[in-house]
Amino acid sequence: MSPATMHILLDTVLKDLSTDTLDESLEKLRFFFPETLLLGALDLIDRESVIMYKTPWGRAQYEVLGSTATYTVFPGLLSPKGNASAYCTCPAYAYSVLLSETQLMCKHVLAIMLARRLERCIEQPIDADELASVIARQCSL
Repeated sequence: MSPATMHILLDTVLKDLSTDTLDESLEKLRFFFPETLLLGALDLIDRESVIMYKTPWGRAQYEVLGSTATYTVFPGLLSPKGNASAYCTCPAYAYSVLLSETQLMCKHVLAIMLARRLERCIEQPIDADELASVIARQCSL
């Protein structure tokens, strides 16, 4: 099955997330992700580590507070090969998604997708100057 087809199926599963029971949703997600990746993403959500900075003009910037660092996630970015629907600054994403192509996404991207769908992102309003500081901090990693 092509990565593009997998992403379409995953989007369908995520849309049904709020209507399915928790067990049904988890079983469907296990089709796409190893248990460790899925549990890691759910743990990030439980620890309230998914932050969405919201600008007055409607732009959203996402960060995930990992165990060793803070990672930036850019949902909606497609890779040239079409094997990814987002980008994360973590090393696992670079290796597992981009280089070896063994995963659809890292736990940080999955956490963002699940947290948005479950309305579990920690929203923080941010103005233009604060956004510039966040981006500068992210770029200096």
